[in-house]
Amino acid sequence: MDSGNLSWYIVATALVLLMTPGVAFFYGGLVRAKSVVSMMMMSFGAMGVVAVLWILYGFSMQNVSTGWVGFVGNPLSDFGLGDLASGGSSNVDLVGVAFGATFAIITVALISGAIADRAKFGAWMAFVALFVTFDYFLVAGWVWNPDGWIATLGTHLGLSANVIDYAGGTAVHINAGAAALALALVLGKRVGFSKDINRPHNVPLVLLGAALLWFGWFGFNGGAAAAGDGIAASGSPIGLITINTLGATAAAILGWLVIEKLTGRKPTSVGAASGAVAGLVAITPACANLTPGWSLLLGLIAGIVCAKAVELKYLLRIDDSLDVVGVHLVGGLIGTLYLGFFATGTGLFTGGSADQLIVQTMAALSVLVFSFGISWAVGWGIQKTMGFRIRSEDELAGVDTAVHGESGYAFPEEASTGPVAVQAVAPEPVLHGA
Repeated sequence: MDSGNLSWYIVATALVLLMTPGVAFFYGGLVRAKSVVSMMMMSFGAMGVVAVLWILYGFSMQNVSTGWVGFVGNPLSDFGLGDLASGGSSNVDLVGVAFGATFAIITVALISGAIADRAKFGAWMAFVALFVTFDYFLVAGWVWNPDGWIATLGTHLGLSANVIDYAGGTAVHINAGAAALALALVLGKRVGFSKDINRPHNVPLVLLGAALLWFGWFGFNGGAAAAGDGIAASGSPIGLITINTLGATAAAILGWLVIEKLTGRKPTSVGAASGAVAGLVAITPACANLTPGWSLLLGLIAGIVCAKAVELKYLLRIDDSLDVVGVHLVGGLIGTLYLGFFATGTGLFTGGSADQLIVQTMAALSVLVFSFGISWAVGWGIQKTMGFRIRSEDELAGVDTAVHGESGYAFPEEASTGPVAVQAVAPEPVLHGA
């Protein structure tokens, strides 16, 4: 890899890592003021646990060319990456490891939004460690390793197309969304669950988080283009990825705002931010395999459908606090299945074969079921042992002070509890003709 491609690889890694603080801001603004520290700490806690485990054994586990080929790599094959660090191509290899770690981190951070306001931090950290070990490290290998069973699904079935997931529609968003649904069911509804409880306490934080996510997403979708022949090669998809990441997101904003207007609401900034995230989620698996026009349509569909999907939690009485299921699971499914119809050259309407749709559907459902099952089992086990949910009285008092002993906002105490006397000041004389 030449210096230009290596530089982009490093920058893309930093961009994707920045997305997790972006998630923290986005989620932090959406929760109540007395839960903002807890919400943001769940993202930063995930950064700590996942990065360490990825370096120790996670990268080895996702290398499904070793161990049980196609399903899970040997976690001890290069424990702590000592062999990789001493290899002749260690510069490139280790940047690739770091790039992969940022995807694992943000996948877990996304899940936290489903259990806002009511989770113990220690229990969350335990869930993070178990989830990445028994779920993410495996799924990442299934989807992105050349020997992964999802990556080679079409070949094994004798079909003309293999699964397309360029940047994580299945491994990241469907995975995180299904896990979020499982944890929302395990922890149950918040005290006083209703539409009113979902009012964001700090809209500027939400917009800041969405902006950081969109900024970082260009590295999220485009970082892997540095591998192979590189971003400057004639066959590189980096230009297509860039324009699709821009266009689908913009179209999704419009779709979400239109739904707000058509359903009698005012177009909101939180809706625009949520629409942007829905568009980013949907384009993630498809960013390198759609023409720009089809990407615009995908974004529009994602914005409209996700805007309606987030309302289902009130009908189903499932307290997915910050709509992880409605945005990430639904958006991930839309983007993954959309490729079955419109992927360049292989989609049902762009290639004349149903093979792409078959493998996309099988991959999406497989990851959804696996992630839900693992997450529900792990969450249930934690709840029954160390306890996952905080006490109702601590939830009402504020999870920040109950769990972390600090507050997101500290206001100075008033010097006086009584009325403050105001002294009238006579106006100065006006001097004319000065």
